Amino acid sequence: MKRMSAIDDFLEWLESYLNFERLPQKNIFWLDTIDYLCKRFNNPQDAAPCVHVAGSKGKGSVSKMIASILQEAGYNVGLYTSPHISDFRERISRADGFFDDSVYEKSIKEIMPKVDSIIPEDLPAERPLTWFELVTLYAFLCFRNAKTDWNVFEVGLGGRLDATNIIRPKLCCITPIELEHTEFLGNTLEKIAAEKAGIIKNCTPVLLARQQSEGVNIVLREKAFTRHAPHFFVEDLISHSFYSFNEKKRRMHVHLESPMFNRPVDADMQLMGKMQAQNAAMACIAAKKILPNIDETIIERGLEKAKLPGRFEIKEKLEKYPGLTLILDGAHTLNSVRLTVDTMNKLFGSRKVNLLFACAADKDVKDMAKIFKYRFSHIYVTRPGEKKISDLNAEITAFKAAELDFTADADYKSLIKKALELSAQEGAILLVTGSFYLVSEVDELLKAAK
Repeated sequence: MKRMSAIDDFLEWLESYLNFERLPQKNIFWLDTIDYLCKRFNNPQDAAPCVHVAGSKGKGSVSKMIASILQEAGYNVGLYTSPHISDFRERISRADGFFDDSVYEKSIKEIMPKVDSIIPEDLPAERPLTWFELVTLYAFLCFRNAKTDWNVFEVGLGGRLDATNIIRPKLCCITPIELEHTEFLGNTLEKIAAEKAGIIKNCTPVLLARQQSEGVNIVLREKAFTRHAPHFFVEDLISHSFYSFNEKKRRMHVHLESPMFNRPVDADMQLMGKMQAQNAAMACIAAKKILPNIDETIIERGLEKAKLPGRFEIKEKLEKYPGLTLILDGAHTLNSVRLTVDTMNKLFGSRKVNLLFACAADKDVKDMAKIFKYRFSHIYVTRPGEKKISDLNAEITAFKAAELDFTADADYKSLIKKALELSAQEGAILLVTGSFYLVSEVDELLKAAK
């Protein structure tokens, strides 16, 4: 019998704790618990300066770009993001890959016995620990053990009560905000913005994306004022920008000009789409805020090296599916799905495209379905795996209401295989979108097929 690795042991240990990603519940978000844990471990979150990134879309990409730029500048950088696609260590990594195994193993040896020795009655309000609190603590320990110079933290959910909000960043960033997780964050953009704005710290600069509603901009500005935090809208600091696609290179050229730059930034990025161009602008301004003298060449190299699984990730020349062009994109909000389809159209023109879609139960599937009209040859609708609560009946109802022809099947593994095989036979593009968990299931099937 194969011996379990330290990470496998750790993940099995984590499974005994409440996992919001698998089973969302109300009233499990508090900062006093993570504060208690961090004090028990001598405050590892304060071991290095850091950046904090919140928002509804783009926060993972902005985090990755900032980390990549800082690493290109010569720093040892830790990056904390979620969710992961195929390997848990994607959540806790360097800007360009995983830490040495010894970092993960040393941190596991630290965290497990010390947490196991906690007397439940000593926990704040005797509340049980959660999976995300422990994973966040584990990230803090990994970064301290890796002796990072800088860390970049992506918020998990919301901001105000997210476990990452115990950090004391040098800079905060808030990307575009949409209606999401309304059961937990509020049912209006303004209420959600108030939760996201909870990461703004006293006298700490904050970069803001211009929002779709002026009411949301007002919420963010008011929170910054009350915290005496210098705040800047990225769009006000970029004087000129444009982007274009290169289908042959599978890259996106982005051009950014700003009074903060010594010259325009020109980069050929692996991350693609209008949203990624906006994310790049925020990352560039963030780099200049952190390191005013950083050279534009370093910024460009950082942007060009940044890549993330499941963000318009193009896979071709697949061993079992020759002729297939596969696009994996975890877009799960209305605007991000719309932008994903727009990017696909601009990059691939009129090529034949099929769609594989699934989403979590709390997503706006009714309006998402309308985006897919007239573009896709075959549409496959399913569940995003077992790790996320979903509602296939709601998806079916939405796709019928949008007057789309589609194949639906609750057996997601079978439907994924069917979508891959038929798209490969047709020489078509297959776009997989709606959920990072669906992307993860496709990635697992591809690995098993090798």
